[in-house]
Amino acid sequence: MPLLRAAGLGLLLSLSLAHASPAVPQNGVDYATLARSQPVQANGNKVEVIEFFMYHCPVCNALEPLLEEWVRKEGDRITVRRIHYPSTGQADPEAHLFLTLEALGRLGDMHAKVFKAVHTDHIRLNKDDVIIDWAAQNGIDRATFLDAWNSFGVTTRLRQLDKVAANYQVESAPTLIVGGRFLTNPGLLSRQMEGADRADVFKATLQVADKLVDKAAQAK
Repeated sequence: MPLLRAAGLGLLLSLSLAHASPAVPQNGVDYATLARSQPVQANGNKVEVIEFFMYHCPVCNALEPLLEEWVRKEGDRITVRRIHYPSTGQADPEAHLFLTLEALGRLGDMHAKVFKAVHTDHIRLNKDDVIIDWAAQNGIDRATFLDAWNSFGVTTRLRQLDKVAANYQVESAPTLIVGGRFLTNPGLLSRQMEGADRADVFKATLQVADKLVDKAAQAK
């Protein structure tokens, strides 16, 4: 019986630690430290947070409202950038769309619309002509959109996305980069929370991000 009780306590302890780890995240378990820190675009005491995402990714779509709420809660502590992970390489159509909207200053009103088009309206925005037609149908002047789509700045940044993702050691989306130094994502947390539902994994991911913001801020 003592052995059984000890085994039972050990199991409970291991389960407790697996689910409690976001409160005290461990390097190499709940997050990773990049081999080489990357430049940040944050002023003063703010900590930069980058979300690597993909428009067609269902996990990214599900995380989006929780991430927006987390960003609001963090307030002036952070500055946020988004980078579309180029899942199909240097000519990724969705990444091209994101960079074009960014160049036009239209992410504020169009970012959520793209997610809705893909995940609610089931429009496959994976071909250039489909994307250009969709943008025109959603209030962006076709000529203006094409000028940005074909611009040197947008096409150059599109070709560089593979290298950018590699520099941040990003291999999947969604992934959060904090302070140019730390990486975490739901995939890492789900390995520590086997059997947990997606909402709990998302919550844990953002708890880890909280702690990483603290860690990055202390290093400033």
